[in-house]
Amino acid sequence: MTTKRDIAGEAIWAAELTDDELDRARRGLTERLFSKGSYICHRGDRLDHWTGVVEGLIKISAISAAGKAMTFAGVTDGGWFGEGSVLKNEPRQYDVVAIRDTRLAMLSRSSFLWLYENSTGFNRFLVRQLNERMGQFIATIEYDRILGPTARVARNLSWFFNRTLYPRAGTTIEISQEELGLLAGVSRQVVNRALRALEDEGLLKAEHGRITVVDAEALSHYEV
Repeated sequence: MTTKRDIAGEAIWAAELTDDELDRARRGLTERLFSKGSYICHRGDRLDHWTGVVEGLIKISAISAAGKAMTFAGVTDGGWFGEGSVLKNEPRQYDVVAIRDTRLAMLSRSSFLWLYENSTGFNRFLVRQLNERMGQFIATIEYDRILGPTARVARNLSWFFNRTLYPRAGTTIEISQEELGLLAGVSRQVVNRALRALEDEGLLKAEHGRITVVDAEALSHYEV
C-alpha cells in the first residue's frame, strides 16, 4: 500500500518544495476512501483541507437555480482541487461525487496556508493550477452552451491529458463510457457514438474501459 510519505513525495506540487517544506506537508496529510456514487462534499459544505485524487475519479458539479445540472470538471489520479475555497475559507460552491471507488489525499488547511505563506515554489504551482482550473471551468460552460455531443466528449476527455493539471499523464486513460458520459453530460450511448467518430478521424483508440489518445491537442479544439 502507498504510504503517506509516498503520496506527499509523488504529488505534482512536491517538486516545487524544499525538503523542509515537503516534510511539513507530509505531517499535514491524511487519506480517506470513498465508494462509487458517494458524495465527497455537498455545495455549501466547509471543508478544512485541500484535496488530491490518489486513485479514482471524481466529478465536480453544481445544479443551477433552474434545476440544470452542470459538470465543471472531472479529476483523476494525481489531480488536486479546491484550492480556491481553502484560500478564501468559504463554503464549497459545488458538489463533489466519486464516480468510481476513490482514494483521496487531504492536506490540512493549516499546512496548506503555511506553504502558501512560506513557500515560493508552492505559490508558483498554485498560480499555474488556479489559472488552468479557471480556464477549464469557463471552457466547460462554453461546451454546454454551443458544442455538440461529440465535441463535448472530445474536449472533456482532453483535459485528462492537460500537462499543467496532469504533468505525468501518458497517452492512455482507464475510463468507462459511463464515466465519460457523466463528465460530458451525455448518455453512454452518445459517448459510444462519439468515440467511434473520433476513432474514425484517427484522434484516439477506444477499447473496453480504456482510451488511448493519439492527438490530445486536436481533441481539445474539436468543434463538430
